[in-house]
Amino acid sequence: MKKYTLLLSFLTLAGIAFSQPTKQITLEDIWSKGTFAPRGFQQIQSMQDGEHYCVLTRNGIERYSYKTGEKMDNVCTFGNVSLSGIEDYEFSADEQKILLSSGFEPIYRHSGVSDYYVYTVADGKAKKISGAGKQRLTTLSPDGTKVAYVRDNNLFYMDLSTDKEYQITTDGRMNHIINGTTDWVYEEEFAITKGFYWSPDSKRIAYYRFDESKVREFTMQTWGALYPDNYNYKYPKAGEDNSVVDIYIYSLADAKSMRLNTGSENDQYLPRMQWTKDANILAFMRMNRLQNHMELLLANATTGKITTLYTEDDKAYVEVPETWEFLADGKSFLITSEKDGYNHIYLYGMDGNLIRQITSGNFDVINICGIDEKNQKIYYRSHESSPINVDLYVIDFKAKKKVCLNYDVKNKLNQDYGDGGIKDDKYVLGTYQANFSKGCKYYICTYSSANRAPRYTLHDSKGTIIKVLQDNAAVQQRLSQYGREKKEFGTLTTSEGVELNYYIIKPANFDENKQYPLFFYVYGGPGNQQVNNAYGWSDYNWFRMLAQKGYVVACFDGRGTGGRGAEFKKCTYRNLGHYECIDAIEAAKWFGKKPWIDENRIGIFGWSFGGYLSSLCILKGNDVFKSAIAVAPVTTWRYYDNIYTERFLQRPQDNPDGYDNNSPINFADRLKGNYLLVHGTGDDNVHFQNALDLVTALEKADKQFEMRVYPNKNHSIYGGNTRLNLYKLMTDFIERKL
Repeated sequence: MKKYTLLLSFLTLAGIAFSQPTKQITLEDIWSKGTFAPRGFQQIQSMQDGEHYCVLTRNGIERYSYKTGEKMDNVCTFGNVSLSGIEDYEFSADEQKILLSSGFEPIYRHSGVSDYYVYTVADGKAKKISGAGKQRLTTLSPDGTKVAYVRDNNLFYMDLSTDKEYQITTDGRMNHIINGTTDWVYEEEFAITKGFYWSPDSKRIAYYRFDESKVREFTMQTWGALYPDNYNYKYPKAGEDNSVVDIYIYSLADAKSMRLNTGSENDQYLPRMQWTKDANILAFMRMNRLQNHMELLLANATTGKITTLYTEDDKAYVEVPETWEFLADGKSFLITSEKDGYNHIYLYGMDGNLIRQITSGNFDVINICGIDEKNQKIYYRSHESSPINVDLYVIDFKAKKKVCLNYDVKNKLNQDYGDGGIKDDKYVLGTYQANFSKGCKYYICTYSSANRAPRYTLHDSKGTIIKVLQDNAAVQQRLSQYGREKKEFGTLTTSEGVELNYYIIKPANFDENKQYPLFFYVYGGPGNQQVNNAYGWSDYNWFRMLAQKGYVVACFDGRGTGGRGAEFKKCTYRNLGHYECIDAIEAAKWFGKKPWIDENRIGIFGWSFGGYLSSLCILKGNDVFKSAIAVAPVTTWRYYDNIYTERFLQRPQDNPDGYDNNSPINFADRLKGNYLLVHGTGDDNVHFQNALDLVTALEKADKQFEMRVYPNKNHSIYGGNTRLNLYKLMTDFIERKL
């Protein structure tokens, strides 16, 4: 009897809640007020003892106990040393010094310069590193006695005991030679900006040298002054020359650099390097230009001798491993690879022989997030339950005793997982991330689901929750106050028998006897996923806002996207855009057959690769899509950078049809519907040239369209009121044209 009374009470309360009027989401809520922006933690770092962790705040660096989750003290208080705006920090190995950075000024999307300070814990004093200008990538030596950094394309180090600066390279020059960091295309496509590494014994520094001399320059005008300025930088487009990249090892003892023999072929890539546990052995990766052959090489820092440790080949392309970790035993290393058709973890010996495959099955491992060598355990994230979820697992070095560390549905602390938190018989499913302590005794877990803002919880190594650190209950409450629209997941099957994942957001008062316009969001680029059981507060709430206005919003992941193995991802090789466009048109037709969708009112929107795909869809699918929005689209892959483009299409001279058969520029005469083109003139990634050449083609075909240009804005089109302005523009276009 008691349980029925409780159930009745719950239903009564729920009825009261659902009967209350909900607030309408506004663009100001999303882009100005931060109504749905979750709270989190900045720069969580484990202390060396594995029992404490630090968090960066506006006022200083706070230390907490892993055992209790309670604050212990302030390691550093910025007000005491007249510092403000600190953006990052790094402890020395003995934790007696802290490297602080502030005043970040961006160069490109992932790089910039900063002011750096060394804070001494013992006396609470901070001193600025070098008065000769801002630096890049400043890093403490392992012994904490020195720092190395890049300034004006040259590499330096400073002895902290004397404040004496030593210049390692002298030939650095803008748009010619880069030392200690990377060029634009390595930064963008290999996700690497740091180009130097201290040896474990602090006696050497390995560094990259980029010779950009033969790379052609691209010019962007910057607007606002009486006469616009020209900004020139090196951008290697598909089929064009790259930088010549070398690796040097600098010895602090004799102040000499040794160039490594990385091979006789200059037209290659060296996308990663790191020191092994042996302070005399440097490891680096080498890939051919087509990126279908990859090697791990070892270099002797004394003699320069090179030996091959590992090789991998693929009929399409080899992904740069998310993880390649040399273990403390000095005898083995871990690496991730797609060699068996899915991305998995492998354990190899330092002799290059495979010891064993650690994970296996029809799922992709995303990354390794913790390695407990003492207890022989590996913590990793994967798409084990579904491509739309990210699960947290632990497995031992013998590939046994695998345990899922997702939230247990029986744990009372986790019952409020949100209505997007799909659950199976035992675990709450969604998206998990984990930040492990030194030694992996504890970890801080971040969990979210499609309709659940991130929750931060502190755990022991077995997954038991010690404390909820941040549950974002206020954000979750606001989500319910501002409507009941939510993501729902499903699958559709194309006419070719391909099953695709999708999500859909319907109006809260959805009536299957009515017809609604359908608004598609797409990305579709190789390895990317948008159908994720994770909280995305900005576009997610814009889509909810559109649903409140009477639109059904949907998103799908077509062929070429990630989370479903190498074959699914690499089927678009040499034919980028072909299957992606077919799948988008098929998905639109599939939804269009639903009695509650108006098949004459289907729109599509995408940004970057998604802008390319939305453009291609309204041209090739002109009988399906009524309207399309393309933000910062590639309109021909001939204009995009060579590392990305050639990975998927080979060079234009090798595969011209792959470049031209799916270029929106070549189908401009097919435009029938409503088209909005948006681009920033300062886009260093997808150049404004893409938009202008499409405009030329559309004008030549006598096609009408709408366009918005954002002066000086980069690929992300943000800053000030820019995002708000852009989303007002797109919302207005949808309401007028769909």
